[in-house]
Amino acid sequence: MEITAPIFDWSTIGSLILIAATGLVVLIFAIFSKSVRLNFIIAILGVLATLVYAISLWGEEKTGFGGMVILDNFTLILYVIILLSTLLTLFLSREILKDYKSIKGEYLALVCFSAFGMMVMVSAGDLVMIFLGIETLSIALYILVGTRRTDHFSLEAAFKYFLIGAFASGFLLYGMAYLYGATGSTNLERIFSFLSTPLGGVGESNTYILIGIAFLTIGLGFKIALVPFHMWTPDVYEGAPTPIAAFMSTGVKAAGFAVLIRIFLYSTESYFSEWQNVLWVLAVLTMTVGNVIALAQNNVKRMLAYSSIAHAGYMLVGFTAAAGTDEAVSSVIYYLAAYTFMNIGAFGVVSYFESKDRRLFAVKDYSGLGYKRPMLAAGMAVFMFALAGIPPTAGFFAKFYVFRAAIDAGLTGLAVIGALNAVVSVYYYLRVVLHMYMREPETDFSLFEFRLSDSTALTLCVIGIFILGILPSIFLGLASVELF
Repeated sequence: MEITAPIFDWSTIGSLILIAATGLVVLIFAIFSKSVRLNFIIAILGVLATLVYAISLWGEEKTGFGGMVILDNFTLILYVIILLSTLLTLFLSREILKDYKSIKGEYLALVCFSAFGMMVMVSAGDLVMIFLGIETLSIALYILVGTRRTDHFSLEAAFKYFLIGAFASGFLLYGMAYLYGATGSTNLERIFSFLSTPLGGVGESNTYILIGIAFLTIGLGFKIALVPFHMWTPDVYEGAPTPIAAFMSTGVKAAGFAVLIRIFLYSTESYFSEWQNVLWVLAVLTMTVGNVIALAQNNVKRMLAYSSIAHAGYMLVGFTAAAGTDEAVSSVIYYLAAYTFMNIGAFGVVSYFESKDRRLFAVKDYSGLGYKRPMLAAGMAVFMFALAGIPPTAGFFAKFYVFRAAIDAGLTGLAVIGALNAVVSVYYYLRVVLHMYMREPETDFSLFEFRLSDSTALTLCVIGIFILGILPSIFLGLASVELF
């Protein structure tokens, strides 16, 4: 009997190879060169090359490696969001690396490896690949959160994130095991095919599949900070270097929602209606808890952490509506893109005032910023307005599209609760703006020097917010993708 070798289509993993190679090259150069500038340039060029290559593949639809990897427009648009998040994170990290004595190159490499894990999750056509992607990004982030090794807050945050991450991985594995036991496969397409037959909807398989979906929801809920799986978020974000907190709040959410979409709206689509009520409750809890607790925060970093929880709830509104309207998935993708610019920009301003010796985390620390640093304050105001959902920023249209998708799907109550939560959030976002422009300065902002890399990242975020806000239909059209 003749054995034929499997055909490997390397183009399906070309973007993965590029970002992984970037991390490896940075790591190798870090051994021989202590030049932060050289390692930084290599990392930036590698991410840009990966981004350009991913965009060049637009329109491709194929699978590779026995269905383990999927390449389609859904994969590619999530690649772009993750790589933009990675690029902005690297820019924000350029100056704070001066405070680290021995982990400069390793830090940049770990950011690339974490992005690699996110991209594996996005392109995964198999539960095993999803798990490998999650573990790759998680291990890199465990280390990145604790890179300030002399800061006990950073070490505590890393330890908490590690414990919660290990706990979440257990739920993910159990969920995958149940789905495999019920369907006989870990391949998403084969799971879909099995559940499309009469055998897939009756008997014990039904119970096992629902248990598997429940465990997967819990595991992914930890990763994207859904209530009640959110408790780690404020402590970890506060203890982590601010660029890494920004990276976690955007890139991980993009990868997490991509996996939710692949599993719920493709492989287990026939069970989505049975799980929709659970998602409805999770969305309401996530929006409400995130916003209400954010109201009481005097620490900007913790406020943004609870804000990120609330925004995960808004995205879940669009996801919950996906069974009733085709536009729901594109609204979630649009939200992820807009949120990347909004949240990295806000965290970027906080990072601007973070160094080894001085950190401005309290809301009152930003008093008078509008008079002392007008351009920086203007950028922060844009980010706060966008996060609050004030037109013509991308944040307004992001909320508008997910709420409209909910209404079109017959989930009017969910959309109303989301809109009320958006109104509540305006208070704590505009509170920061009020301190910047309506209070006397309490901080000597001259102690913080101009940072070109940070300013570049913040400028790109402002531009992205207004482009997506002024021309939302263009990106929304690109985000109208079919699951392959």
